[in-house]
Amino acid sequence: MKVRKILLTLPALLAAVTVCFAADASIGAWKLNEAKSKLSPGAGKNSRVVIAAAGDSVKVTVDGIGADGKPSHNEWTGKFDGKDYPLTGDPASDMRAYKSVNDHTQALTEKKGGKTTNTGTIVVSADGKSRTVTASRTDPDGKKINFTFVYDRQ
Repeated sequence: MKVRKILLTLPALLAAVTVCFAADASIGAWKLNEAKSKLSPGAGKNSRVVIAAAGDSVKVTVDGIGADGKPSHNEWTGKFDGKDYPLTGDPASDMRAYKSVNDHTQALTEKKGGKTTNTGTIVVSADGKSRTVTASRTDPDGKKINFTFVYDRQ
């Protein structure tokens, strides 16, 4: 009898965990769609973003080309709770915070030495096939750089 209960409970538990992770529309691999993006000079471009569950947190890995024309790579692990978590690999920022606004929208803030360097909004389409990042960054000279990255789910 106990074995039967366990066998019936395990699939239900697995389904609940799957639904929990599937509910986060941002989880997955995203490739930059340059034709739909608005890239500003000096913004660089993030050509690939991978968002994956990491225990009770989320890991975001970004690869692209920096404003200097060299390959770039940064990683962030944290929660979508609006709190700052360490960011590695980005010379312009050392902390990043994501805050869930709703099931398909997040607010983004990056900081360097406690000072905000980048703010934006991330929206995953209703069908989950595209992701749009609209943000602005202040470069080291104090100039505002605005950009819109549009990604396609891979």
